[in-house]
Amino acid sequence: MRYDLDGEAPFKSFGTDAIHAGQEPEKWDSRSVVPLIGLSTTFKQESPGVLRHDKYEYSRGGNPTRECLEECVAKIENGKHALAYASGLAATMSMVEALLENGDHAVTGDDLYGGTNRYFNKVASKHGVEFTMVDVRNPDNVVAAIKPNTKMVWFELMSNPLLRIGDVKTIAEKVHAVNKDIVVCVDNTFLSSYNARPLDLGADVVMHSATKYMNGHSDVVMGLLAMKSDELKKKLMFAQFAIGAVPSAFDCYLVNRGLKTLHVRMQRHGENGLACAKFLESHDRVAGVSYPGLPSHPQHEVFKTIARSCSGMVVFYIKGGLQEAKTFLASLKVFTLAESLGGFESLAEHPAIMTHASVPEDQRKVLGISDTFIRLSVGLEDEADLLADLDQALKAALPTV
Repeated sequence: MRYDLDGEAPFKSFGTDAIHAGQEPEKWDSRSVVPLIGLSTTFKQESPGVLRHDKYEYSRGGNPTRECLEECVAKIENGKHALAYASGLAATMSMVEALLENGDHAVTGDDLYGGTNRYFNKVASKHGVEFTMVDVRNPDNVVAAIKPNTKMVWFELMSNPLLRIGDVKTIAEKVHAVNKDIVVCVDNTFLSSYNARPLDLGADVVMHSATKYMNGHSDVVMGLLAMKSDELKKKLMFAQFAIGAVPSAFDCYLVNRGLKTLHVRMQRHGENGLACAKFLESHDRVAGVSYPGLPSHPQHEVFKTIARSCSGMVVFYIKGGLQEAKTFLASLKVFTLAESLGGFESLAEHPAIMTHASVPEDQRKVLGISDTFIRLSVGLEDEADLLADLDQALKAALPTV
């Protein structure tokens, strides 16, 4: 990849930072090398209103295990601050609550995770916030949608589920040229901090559903926000405390542990994802493949300028119809039919029926989320077994072509 920032190599010491940032044994009286799980909900005060370390009072407002995680995330994002939430949607909600109010406007991508689409258009909009959804593949679409009351731009760097690319650098530059106070937030769930750093590209906030790659073990639901601005951190931290959508100390411990292997896992996810994408692209039972790491992807060249490499997310259209798609999914043996993504295990799902069923049918049709559209989250299994599984399932769905 050509990812380059002012001639400097990006992601310097990524693995070292992921393992050590925020993990100093001196944080704990025991000098524990592995951060402890601080289960206490409340903390003894030195005197009324005087807090030890000037920060621990009640665990909703601050927790030492959560602090370890947040410091680590801020470091690997090359940010200054990070905040953890009970889910990715809790992080999204907190952004809206902190930055938008009745009468405000936001521009969003039209190809978003179904839950984000549902929250923006069926929940937040009920409170007087207006959302305009545009195709962010053309940055000018974003600029054209900006109004005098626009306060936020929200899009996914690699979209869910179509794997379209939002050119963070160009979009951020154009938006801030119109109004420097508009907050540009980039959901980087599909690539993780290892593959792209939106803050380095001009974004104001980066969001992750840490449930996915950042944790990587399919056993935690969590959201993350990272930023460089002290003022944004102040607003977001107030909303975090006021709303209370914070994760448990145990979940923070698990995600913190997951980050220690993020760089190793993402390399393997990328290798397996590319292998599966190439295999599907050449298969006679596949009508089309989308994977930004392939030269055939229409935004491949743009992708190479904003990301280090691709992840394990692959989408494709199977030949035939809905029944062939269902038969394919039912025939898989290594891939598991399930929602979510980013874990060590390989998953497959049908977006139109599963993760994006809440997206209005007419919108799904425009986007191309059809009955033959299948999303894969390629895991860490042996490449040969993954390819063999895809091949046998495709042949079971379409015995003849």
